[in-house]
Amino acid sequence: MEQNSAQTRRERYLTFFLGGEQYGIAIGRIKEIIAMMKVTNVPKTPEYMRGVINLRGSIIPVVDTRLRFGMEERQADMHTAIIIVEVEKVNIGFIVDRVEEVASIDSSHMSEPPKFGSHIDTNFICSMAQIEENVVMILDVLKLFEADELVSLEQIQKIQISEGE
Repeated sequence: MEQNSAQTRRERYLTFFLGGEQYGIAIGRIKEIIAMMKVTNVPKTPEYMRGVINLRGSIIPVVDTRLRFGMEERQADMHTAIIIVEVEKVNIGFIVDRVEEVASIDSSHMSEPPKFGSHIDTNFICSMAQIEENVVMILDVLKLFEADELVSLEQIQKIQISEGE
């Protein structure tokens, strides 16, 4: 029995939807999930950077995940949520269309993401998982941002906090 568990590990992922596609993020990176709230715009940031939210006294940068993935912008509705994820010690909010579930995925159901050629950036997808009849793209949140973007997000967080004190 023990030998079998060493061969196939089960990992837990929070799954969510953007459009008709299902994505997952390792549960260990998730800090919390909140309902959509007012986002304060920060000038001179990329289009996908929606701004910041004040969550119980913490200033958290918020990314419109649809725009980050080159999808069409969408009006928030009652299902829209913000997933707070820790990326390199910076908490970042990701706006998603709908949170689905926490799925426990067996490593034997995971596979390498397909390679689409050099013009399509899929580096942020670390693997593909099969959950029943659905294919879930497992995201590497570190690869969603360039190093300089993470520094910018950290600076936005620090500036906002020091101004608020």
